[in-house]
Amino acid sequence: MLIPKGALVVSCQARADNPLHGSVHMAAMAQAAEQGGARGIRANGAEDIAAIRAVTALPIIGIAKVWDERLPVYITPGFAQAAEIARAGADIIGLDATPRPRDGEPVERLIRRIRAELGREIFADIATLEEGRAAHAAGATYIATTLSGYTEETASTRTEGPDLDLLSMLVAEIPAPIVAEGRFDTPDLVAEAFKRGAHAVVVGTAITNPREITRKFVRAAS
Repeated sequence: MLIPKGALVVSCQARADNPLHGSVHMAAMAQAAEQGGARGIRANGAEDIAAIRAVTALPIIGIAKVWDERLPVYITPGFAQAAEIARAGADIIGLDATPRPRDGEPVERLIRRIRAELGREIFADIATLEEGRAAHAAGATYIATTLSGYTEETASTRTEGPDLDLLSMLVAEIPAPIVAEGRFDTPDLVAEAFKRGAHAVVVGTAITNPREITRKFVRAAS
């Protein structure tokens, strides 16, 4: 088990329109997160992953975002992307484990191939209890609430905060490490996730996106 129980994992990502976009910035962000007590990093793309790997020994959950307007799945949709980020230094492969259409093989087969051919653990991003069950049955190491509220099926029920109810259901039913991720923007919410049995919690924007943090303060002041 690479991600220890009780770990805070920091997601170090920045899209192309963000001033912090680039591997130099993401490596520095990962170092800052480690110095602050993070026990894992989530990162996107081979370039950022390699840069982060060069400055930290923390476990890296690597993902490869591939945008295709024809298809809803963009988080590590195929084996080629998984292999690339594994070579770059990802210890764990994060992927969209929903049954939605993707540019690649079915997710159950993808999970099996990554484990067998790349020797990497799987971090399965899901949106529903049923998807969590399926990902666990397929061999995923970690089941994460990442996509709750971001799929067609769950968008209408998305709350401002994280889906703590889904977290509780996954913890109660699935005998695997359940990771809380998605819309965790206060320490109190992180603490609540651990009270509900989360193995780890991933926090991104609230720690690593100064632009969005600033916008939140500006909205509060207006």
